[in-house]
Amino acid sequence: MNKIILIATIIPFLLLSACKKNKKLEASNSNSEIKKLNTFFQKTFDDDVANSPMQQTRLGIITEDYGKWDDISETFKQEKLKESKRRLAYLNDSIKADALAPSSLLSYKLAKETYRNFVSDFKYRFHNYPVNQMFGWHSRIPAFLINMHKITNISDAEAYISRLNNTPQLFAQLEKQLKLREEKGIIPPKFVFELVVNDCSNVITGRPFDTSDKESTLLKDFNKKINVLDIKSDEKDALTLKATKALLDNVKPAYTSLIQLLTAQKEKATTEAGVWKLPDGDNYYNNLLQRTTTTHLTANEIHDLGLLEVKRIHSDMRNIMKAVNFKGTLQDFFKFMKDSDQFYYPDTSKGKERYLNEAVALIDTVKSKLDQLFITKPKADMIVKAVEAFREKSAGKAFYQRGTPDGSRPGIYYANLYDMKSMPTYQMEALAYHEGIPGHHMQLSIAQELDSIPMFRKFSRYTAYSEGWGLYSEFLPKEIGMYSNPYSDFGRLAMELWRACRLVVDTGIHNKKWTREEGIAFYVENTPNAKLDAIKMVERHIVLPSQATAYKIGMNKIIQLRENAKKRLNEMFDIREFHDVVLTNGPIPLSTLEELVEEWINSKL
Repeated sequence: MNKIILIATIIPFLLLSACKKNKKLEASNSNSEIKKLNTFFQKTFDDDVANSPMQQTRLGIITEDYGKWDDISETFKQEKLKESKRRLAYLNDSIKADALAPSSLLSYKLAKETYRNFVSDFKYRFHNYPVNQMFGWHSRIPAFLINMHKITNISDAEAYISRLNNTPQLFAQLEKQLKLREEKGIIPPKFVFELVVNDCSNVITGRPFDTSDKESTLLKDFNKKINVLDIKSDEKDALTLKATKALLDNVKPAYTSLIQLLTAQKEKATTEAGVWKLPDGDNYYNNLLQRTTTTHLTANEIHDLGLLEVKRIHSDMRNIMKAVNFKGTLQDFFKFMKDSDQFYYPDTSKGKERYLNEAVALIDTVKSKLDQLFITKPKADMIVKAVEAFREKSAGKAFYQRGTPDGSRPGIYYANLYDMKSMPTYQMEALAYHEGIPGHHMQLSIAQELDSIPMFRKFSRYTAYSEGWGLYSEFLPKEIGMYSNPYSDFGRLAMELWRACRLVVDTGIHNKKWTREEGIAFYVENTPNAKLDAIKMVERHIVLPSQATAYKIGMNKIIQLRENAKKRLNEMFDIREFHDVVLTNGPIPLSTLEELVEEWINSKL
């Protein structure tokens, strides 16, 4: 059966009802051009979902593809390029932009920009590291199966086993991608390999891979999921036997082969950190900055902005020092915050459980105050969870994983509790607000619950918008009485300082040819964070060039737009309405956000 027809038949919530919901886009306007455009948007979204078994799973869609992985071959990428060119041509040649209402015109412009950027950036498709300590297929597979692949019946369990069995084909494509990059001189720095190989080894450690008393990560997850099924014990045993065979016959050889390739590539790697070392690396980085920030700021401008922000935040921190009667320099205060046991929970199971429970309590408290700040609020639920053991050593400090649009899988705020000295209690509030509420959970959940925009806009990615909102969300709760403890307020400033330093270090590494060690030193000298934080952050800069510049630039823009609106509207300014403008248009470029805020201001004058 055609996959698109199958999906449309079995998931009316996402696809068939989306067509009905999209009538709200232009309910009062029967313009045929708008209908034609909305039909195009829905079809392209459906096509993209149909071609991605993993996206189907993320969206809570169960189809015949449930046991498959995505295609990451060069052939598939070339087809995607052709498809993007066809779609762009259709928008240019078949849609009359001047006949569109404003909301449809915005969708039209965003779609065109997306396809134009994809076509323009295709030449840089090898300028990345598909396997690194932050993400990659080696860690994505277990994380995906654990967090995304639900097992509610025997068929779902068989699909899980199929994915295990299909791992060698996926890894063969991955290895080919890595070899293509190697031929072009695109290899990660040496430090990446030890971390990645360690993560790979973790996946194939434990039963059935060895005689350990502990089950491996994937076998434990599989057995946990099938043990709650209402099926006979012999059926569970048969499923476990199949999963065990798949792990031994397919998962282990796939990971072993990848480890061998990575070990060989490590010998050819250097310690040079910046993407300036790549072919056409300077232009590549400048292009990345534009895509990430959705601005035309240059590397030098971003670097200088970071230095100014660091200076400003240091001044605010000195005010906190006065408030708590601390005597000494700012560096002395940093050392006090780093070394004082009162700011850290024990590195024990009880200490970690306490951290998670208090993060939940913080989120519940701020959730009870949302009416003061927001009109639109998310319907989706959210949970707090520790990063899984197999990837906690190399994973970031904290991150968010969105839930399904239908609410069947909640959003997850992940806290990395591998090293409790890297998770001080004075930063707990800011982290919880950033990743949870009113941060990423709120922004992403509202976006995918909207009825007023096409499906593709609900899942668009504009890093400066989303991470700018996350950082703004650390600041916002202060205005409704949170951060009552001055040390927590210092923690908020410390988190903002961290993002200001990112502007300096990212551009330092990729534009000014700083070394990994120079980047680490800047963080250690200018922030109260643990050295391990600094190391992980610099290593993140190295494998994700430009990404970390999005936070501060996005936050600054949101605050700038808000203050301008306050000044112009005076007593007519309503922060809840302002937030509605920011959140109810889905992810957008900062320039588009500025236009929408301007329209809102003018509508009230």
